[in-house]
Amino acid sequence: MTTTAVDKVFIDTNILVFAQLALAPHHAVAVARLNELAAGGAELWISRQILREYLSAMSEPRLLTGTIPMTSLLADVQRFDNYFQVAEEDPAITIFLVGLLLQIPAVGKQIHDANIVATMQAHGIPKLLTHNTADFARFSSVITVVPLIP
Repeated sequence: MTTTAVDKVFIDTNILVFAQLALAPHHAVAVARLNELAAGGAELWISRQILREYLSAMSEPRLLTGTIPMTSLLADVQRFDNYFQVAEEDPAITIFLVGLLLQIPAVGKQIHDANIVATMQAHGIPKLLTHNTADFARFSSVITVVPLIP
C-alpha cells in the first residue's frame, strides 16, 4: 500500500492482536504492514474502542495465548496509547454514527463496526487497515477498506 505523509490510516483491533501474538497466523504480515505504513509517513490511528476491544480479545484464554496477565495487556494498551494517534470519542462521533446508520443499515454487533467508521469520519481518517474486510464492506462508500492480506 502506497502512502504519503498526509495519509491517515485507522488500525482495526485484529491488526493489533496479530501484531502482538508471535504465534498468530498473520503476525509477520501485521508487523510488516504496520512498519511499512509508519516508514511511509502515514499517521496511524486507533480509538478508545479499539483499546477496549484489544483488552477484551486478549484477556480471554486462547489456544495461541493461554492466559495473558492483565498487567501485560495493560502495558500493551499504554504502549499503543503512546505510539498511535488516538481518535477521542466525543459527541461528534454519535452524530456521525446516527447519520451513518440512517445511510447504511447495521444491527447488533455491526453497530461496533459502524462506530469505528463514525469515529474515522469524525476525525477525517479515510482508510481502515483490517483483516475483517467483510465486516466493513458495507461501509466502502464512505471509507477505504484496506485488507491486511491483499
